[in-house]
Amino acid sequence: MNKKCVVSLCIALWCVTITIGPVFGSEEECDFPAIFNFGDSNSDTGGLASAFPAFLNPPYGDTFFGEPSGRFSDGRLIIDFIAESFQLPYLSAYLDSIGTSYIHGANFATSASTIRLPNRIIPGGGFSPFFLDIQYTQLVRLKSKSSSTTTRKTGKSEKRLRLTPKEEDFKKALYTFDIGQNDLGQGFFGNMSIQEVNATAPDIVNTFSNNFKNIYNISGGKSFWIHNTGPIGCLPYILENFQSAERDEVGCAKPFNEVAQYFNHVLKQAVAQLRNDFPSASITYVDVYSAKYSLFTHPEKYGFEQPLVACCGYGGKYNYSVGCGGTTTTVNGTQITVGSCRRPFVKVNWDGIHYTEAANKHVFDKISTGAFSHPPRPLKRACYNSY
Repeated sequence: MNKKCVVSLCIALWCVTITIGPVFGSEEECDFPAIFNFGDSNSDTGGLASAFPAFLNPPYGDTFFGEPSGRFSDGRLIIDFIAESFQLPYLSAYLDSIGTSYIHGANFATSASTIRLPNRIIPGGGFSPFFLDIQYTQLVRLKSKSSSTTTRKTGKSEKRLRLTPKEEDFKKALYTFDIGQNDLGQGFFGNMSIQEVNATAPDIVNTFSNNFKNIYNISGGKSFWIHNTGPIGCLPYILENFQSAERDEVGCAKPFNEVAQYFNHVLKQAVAQLRNDFPSASITYVDVYSAKYSLFTHPEKYGFEQPLVACCGYGGKYNYSVGCGGTTTTVNGTQITVGSCRRPFVKVNWDGIHYTEAANKHVFDKISTGAFSHPPRPLKRACYNSY
């Protein structure tokens, strides 16, 4: 190859590099001043407990917080580890009015939340009244209060303290989503067939996309981190209630996981379309399903035992006949309160529906690397939109 060709090739390669954008090694880590989260119990840090205080009692929260913290786990959730990774405080629930600061963002998630309007809502049974449409309107209201301050007296002087993020922080923030599991659960427990629940996936995802567009437009945000839904067929509340469902090689309810996989397929397609609609945004699709399912296929590899059995529960094959914190009468007539297992750090499932802190940490460690993301972007670089 002559000298002229070598020079031409170098110029061509330089142009390709500029077109593709920066590689991960040369990018600085993102600096998010705030996080705004939308979701259900997988990321609720106190929303439902603030609206309905009777929902959580010990031993919830025992592992990390030492008491119930509004989280449906023994400790921290994936969203907590996300906040920690950016040196931000744990997200305050939007519905928590007691001593709450929203300077570094807010959590609109509530347990039992759905994407679509649920058929039945708490307290009359069913699901959270704070479905995704409502969570969006809460963001709108919070943003309208972005200049809010309060006066606090310290000794003889008074200080004006900010209560909400700055206007520009809404644009610079990370927006996270973890919702959809309850829309599928509503169908399963509403006597719908597997095929009928599958058929609802496109409309559920379409409703998600519409809310995403609204959130994008009102916030001005550019960085979005979207979790798909986990292997619902591996959770004791499904395994206990649908015992005749076909099991896969690790004991999970195969048809229920297939519904989750189809939902995730539709969601991934929708995310690809959102990238086309908003080319200046960085939108990351995160395959939480695969990260979580690995804990059921290779539990011993990660130090876990009996992944299909709840840590906090009582009775039956999956330790879920009586729920966590409930009461039951033993064989000898003694009434007991259902408590935690002795070693929650080796358990994947906490209460039959939700994960232990240990499992949440393992999932976070996996997804934060970018290995389970599309495009394969680490969490610390979620502000870049080079695909």
